[in-house]
Amino acid sequence: MHPLFDHASPKLLKRAKEAIAWPLYAQVLTIAAPVVVELILTSLTQTVDIIMVGKLGAHAISAVGVTNQPRFIMLATFVALNVGTTALVARFKGQGNKKDAELVTGQTVMLSVSLAFLLSLLGVVFAKPMVRIIGAGPDILDEASAYFRILMIGFIPTALPISISALLRGVGDTKIAMKYNITANVVNIIFNYLLIYGKFGFPRLGVQGAAIASVIGYSAACAMAVWAILGRPFRKPGMAASEFIELHCTRRNFLPDFPMLGRIFRIGMPSAVEQFVLRLGLVLYTITITSLGTTVFAAHQVVLSILNMSFVNGQAFGIAATSLTGQSLGRDRPDRARRASAASQKAGALISTLMGIFMFIFRKPLVMLFTNETEILALGAGIMIFAALIQPFQSSFQIYAGALRGAGDSLFPAITLGIGILGIRPLFSYIFIQQFNMGLYGAWSALMIDQIFRFFIIQIRYRRGKWVSIKV
Repeated sequence: MHPLFDHASPKLLKRAKEAIAWPLYAQVLTIAAPVVVELILTSLTQTVDIIMVGKLGAHAISAVGVTNQPRFIMLATFVALNVGTTALVARFKGQGNKKDAELVTGQTVMLSVSLAFLLSLLGVVFAKPMVRIIGAGPDILDEASAYFRILMIGFIPTALPISISALLRGVGDTKIAMKYNITANVVNIIFNYLLIYGKFGFPRLGVQGAAIASVIGYSAACAMAVWAILGRPFRKPGMAASEFIELHCTRRNFLPDFPMLGRIFRIGMPSAVEQFVLRLGLVLYTITITSLGTTVFAAHQVVLSILNMSFVNGQAFGIAATSLTGQSLGRDRPDRARRASAASQKAGALISTLMGIFMFIFRKPLVMLFTNETEILALGAGIMIFAALIQPFQSSFQIYAGALRGAGDSLFPAITLGIGILGIRPLFSYIFIQQFNMGLYGAWSALMIDQIFRFFIIQIRYRRGKWVSIKV
């Protein structure tokens, strides 16, 4: 702190610290608020599909829900890009290094399109085996594989906007992604109504109609995202992204630059492994729950959809912590990196606690948004208590992990996730379900233990403070 404060009274010192903190909270909220909207809208696409096909019955809910994990496994490939590009772009923004920021932009777009094309082919060809492995039974196998195959046909416009969002977050520009995700969801809802139920002369396609509507929405978002980062000659007024994130079609930017790619993957690869481990763990977890029956899995999927929506709070403030930490360390300001990440955690924890209270009080109406089937409604409302209780823990460990990733320490969050989701959660799921016959309540008890474990471990790592001295 400034030498003028050395001899100040404790009361004056407290007021000075508060005066410094408030602008920092405002900066955190400026980044986090649009991300909350963006991530809600990103996850809302499939949630809306589940809500709108819910009128077709439990089989339709399960058919859409069972495709979540294979789709997210595909998207996890891009985490290696997204975490690395966000951290590097934040550093370059802090250093005022526009040239390398533009290089990262070109490399990210080139890799995203290439990887998405390859994964799209795999998803289209192996759609049915993938959803069968997850646990889709004969009653939903055809609907689930058809839904998943259509999503994979549109995988490039699904993945590319996510990578562009990661670039923009690195410089603290989160409003553009919010705009194109709003567009995607509006388009998705309109075409869901037309294609699921066959309105205004459109064919009644049911579950397949929901998938087609999603692809149309993602394509609209992709067009807006690419247009936003094109160089200035291509931009319309009001669509300009940060000047650090410009896509210039040059040989330097689009031919593989192995030193820069090495930096991207060095930071991002632990998070990519983390996501693959997460999805593997969730696949095992999902298989366990599908074995309990279609109705139980439908109730689980409803509550999981609500929980996934609540994830956005921790993710948003974690992204704010990543961006501000990276920029601060780029300016060689570890003190500001600590303050920014602490502000992100406090704000995120407060909001998540309020969300948990809301979810507890309104647990039954929230489940009723998805279904009116009595058995699903009763079981889902009971499981919602677990979703409400884990909110503060879930949010806090995401934000601490975001600060660590912004500093380049992405390996430790990956290790803690692996221990939790491949060790703690399956072990306790087996004990509670197989030994104590607790059914879905046992599965969610195991999930809660996993979340609390990760919160305490990552908090210890963060408080030790070694992350501020990592070189990227």
